[in-house]
Amino acid sequence: MNNNNEINDDNLIPLIGKNYKIIGFEKKDKIHKEGLLHSAVSVFIFNKENHLMMQKRSYKKYHSSLLWTNTCCSHPKKNESPLAAAHRCLIEEMGFDCFLKKQFCFTYYESFQYGLIENELDHVFIGYYNNNPTINYEEVEDWKWISLKKLIENIKFYPNLYTIWLKIIVKNYLNKLFCDDSYYK
Repeated sequence: MNNNNEINDDNLIPLIGKNYKIIGFEKKDKIHKEGLLHSAVSVFIFNKENHLMMQKRSYKKYHSSLLWTNTCCSHPKKNESPLAAAHRCLIEEMGFDCFLKKQFCFTYYESFQYGLIENELDHVFIGYYNNNPTINYEEVEDWKWISLKKLIENIKFYPNLYTIWLKIIVKNYLNKLFCDDSYYK
């Protein structure tokens, strides 16, 4: 853990300890080089046809660039709740905001190229939106709506085109992405 007061709080991400409690904060590059368990958010936006808004990650991303993933994802900043991070990410990457509901959390560990490691407690949020986004090309290369049936089929036949966290969610938590409450539609 880094206690350097000169580091901008915006560059610090919550570290997670026992019982999934925040135990401190660290810079993103150190977290991903050392594989420290940290907080993340993943947002899934659906339209009235229950199609998922997906994004293709920018070529500028330090890992998983040019892969298709859920609507947006990020890390909470120091003193930012996962919900606030999810809204910030949605606005920054996709150019809109909407009501979000936290559906579940899960952890995963994955090693990437260049020695980077994701060890995340991922907070998953859903929302509904029926318009097209205004994507930020610094963060997002492309976007599309897709049915979950087509997404499952695509992941099966072309797994290398999708991020690891999306594949984990689709494989293990797909039923948790939905709620029966029509208020969210």
